[in-house]
Amino acid sequence: MREMEIKDNSFLRQFETKINGHLAKIEYSSQERKVFLTKLVIPEEINQEGFKEDFIKEVLHHLQEQNVRVVPTSPHIAGFLRKNRQYKEMLPVGIRI
Repeated sequence: MREMEIKDNSFLRQFETKINGHLAKIEYSSQERKVFLTKLVIPEEINQEGFKEDFIKEVLHHLQEQNVRVVPTSPHIAGFLRKNRQYKEMLPVGIRI
């Protein structure tokens, strides 16, 4: 996994990382103890093999440390969670993907 720094930009409601001067982000909204991951934006210049998965993993680890539940409304993030069942416990009760 690549070393990347995840910044929670709460003003713009997005998790961000900069790679080679390009900004990748996951937009979110939060409600109570849940975070809705709504959109994944990765510039073409940094969309290398495995970057998307590493970025999502880093954001999920960040949220895991905060002990919040995750609701993936972005198809990319839902697909990632479908393939990586170890994050299943982060879903709220009653949410299946």
